[in-house]
Amino acid sequence: MADQSEKGEFSRLREEIRQFVAERDWDQFHTPKNLSSALCVEAAELLEHFQWLPTGNGDELNPAKLQQVRHEMADVLVYLIRLADKLDVDLSAAVSEKMVLNRLKYPADKVRGDARKYSEYEDE
Repeated sequence: MADQSEKGEFSRLREEIRQFVAERDWDQFHTPKNLSSALCVEAAELLEHFQWLPTGNGDELNPAKLQQVRHEMADVLVYLIRLADKLDVDLSAAVSEKMVLNRLKYPADKVRGDARKYSEYEDE
């Protein structure tokens, strides 16, 4: 379960984003569909920075490129937090719930070092 500082950080970011949106009267555009679309676009922009790198490891990014990646990561997080806000989803609780499900689907003693999807080994 997420600790209070994590929940507090998400709350602080949510409020900062709400204020930014309110100052620009953009709430009218922030439907869950539009925010989901924007989130996908930003995730694709993040991926673009790694597209032609040999491995995509961090050591292949110069400082300027790393800053661009950081900004794209921030855009992804902003849209995710905004979408969670619009749908009244507690992201910390959602992550905790999902980790419980992931532990069931991917038991460590069975999948350690194996990158296959759970459906590829569940019958083994």
